[in-house]
Amino acid sequence: MSTERPVSGRPGSKPPVASSVRREGIPLGRIAGIPIVLAYSWFLIAAFTVIVFGPVIQFNFQRLGAWAYFIAFVYALLLLFSVLIHELAHALMARIFHWPTQKIVLNLWGGHTQFENFTATPWRSLVVALAGPAANFVLAAAGWLLVLTLPSGGSMNGELASALANIFTWANFLIGVFNVLPGLPLDGGRLVESIVWRITGSQEKGTVAAGWAGRVVVVVLVIMTLVVPLLLNGNVNLQSALFALFIAGFLWLGASQAITTARMRLRLPQISAGRLSGPAVGLSESASVSQVMSMLSAHPELSVVLCLADGRPAYLVDPLALAAVPLNVAGSTPATAVAHPLPEGGCVPETASGQELVQYLAQLAGSDYAVVNEAGTVTGLLRQQVVVAAITGKPLRTG
Repeated sequence: MSTERPVSGRPGSKPPVASSVRREGIPLGRIAGIPIVLAYSWFLIAAFTVIVFGPVIQFNFQRLGAWAYFIAFVYALLLLFSVLIHELAHALMARIFHWPTQKIVLNLWGGHTQFENFTATPWRSLVVALAGPAANFVLAAAGWLLVLTLPSGGSMNGELASALANIFTWANFLIGVFNVLPGLPLDGGRLVESIVWRITGSQEKGTVAAGWAGRVVVVVLVIMTLVVPLLLNGNVNLQSALFALFIAGFLWLGASQAITTARMRLRLPQISAGRLSGPAVGLSESASVSQVMSMLSAHPELSVVLCLADGRPAYLVDPLALAAVPLNVAGSTPATAVAHPLPEGGCVPETASGQELVQYLAQLAGSDYAVVNEAGTVTGLLRQQVVVAAITGKPLRTG
């Protein structure tokens, strides 16, 4: 399960309405008002299911011939249905806590539910997460009851129905068990997250702990599925090994992404426009190159921002272009000739901070933004690379 908060507009303003929505796949309509999207990547896992299980079904039911691959595709659809119920359980449980669901996406990795802005607590996060596996256990129980009611033996159609019911039952049982393993990105990782969150008071610290727990789960799975069989039997089935490594790689990437994202969110409180900006001064757009040079000769550490008549920052003086202007024409050359435009809306209050600031800057073109105080006076220049370095914790590259 993943969460996604709405993108904010200018700091201190209401979020804008998105002008477009990225098309992720095929819209399947709505269930309980929740948009369902089938990502194009799902067809890859469907093809994999047909290729792997088609020959198995054909071997066990030789009279089917090429129809065995159609039955394998039906199995892929049953798995898709199981994932859909899993994600719907997340969404409907979240609705009880008034978490608005943006959409459900069914994709190569199974699926994920995206939420809009909401207020989470350790208990609510855990309940919403475990609702998915619980739904799979319910489906497994329903499948088992169906298996018990189907007649054994008899016609080929009856045998096929019994085989599909068995596969559906065990698939849901294994999906449920697999998802309650205590590590992100699996749903069971929310248990670790909630415990640490409750103890420390920080969801981000809980997410980091759950991400590391997810890495431990990956190591244990690799040992149990590859190393142990190799030690006991002296060989490992190639198909099983590739599938195990595929799942392990997916889990490791998910756990690593959770850790990285949580660490970034831990740094967000330190992200402030005023704190990260370099010193700057605002001059009128009618200023000359000579006036800019005079200002910089007294304060060489400053960046110079040119403002429109209404005080809005509009241009940033380029020091290299400024230095190329001959002194004998500096007085008659407008400063705008050695400046480049700031991005539209590229002005932020020095008090802007945290996620709101980061999300706003992410919408802007360019890499330099004017910083202003409450009176609208330019006080600094915020550079994109400085913000990125502060969020990621990586050293700032200069030069």
